[in-house]
Amino acid sequence: MQPTLPLFYTFNFYVFGIVAIIAAVLFVTRRSPVAAAMWLVTTMFALAALYIMMDAQFIGAIQVLVYAGAIMVVFLFVIMLLNLGQPSDVADARGRGWKLVAAAIGVAMLAQIFALTRAHVQPSIPPGYLARQIEYTGVIAPVAGPLFNEYLLAFEVTSVLLLAAVVGAVVLGRRRTAVEDAADAR
Repeated sequence: MQPTLPLFYTFNFYVFGIVAIIAAVLFVTRRSPVAAAMWLVTTMFALAALYIMMDAQFIGAIQVLVYAGAIMVVFLFVIMLLNLGQPSDVADARGRGWKLVAAAIGVAMLAQIFALTRAHVQPSIPPGYLARQIEYTGVIAPVAGPLFNEYLLAFEVTSVLLLAAVVGAVVLGRRRTAVEDAADAR
């Protein structure tokens, strides 16, 4: 018989799932690339929370560090280097009730933190079970083994594609400034 999850696990699953879906929709619909990138970061954090709720803390931490951290820094670097965002385009991230939405999300997150700190839930896993499993198998080996064995080519191709994207952005950024400098000299 499968143990039933406490109500706040189900509630948090739906909250973070809805936040991830809404942020993903807002990511796709934004005109400003900077605002879209920020909504993508929100999606990544919501997905990391879902991973942590599924007892995959390592994957949740990697989600935040690699995707919401490093990859988004590269994306924002390329966006700023190409100067894709105009000040008028960033207006969709300001105003139009977004402050009220941000305040509502903040209050909801604070209510979640308060509810989780006050909840008295008995764990469904026997005490010490996870520690014994980690001691025997490790946490990183099940993730790193396939990544550097079966999926090594895909991993390396992805890193080369990211490097090519950054180099391409630098070349396009330099070309644009050279054209603008020639136009200014006339």
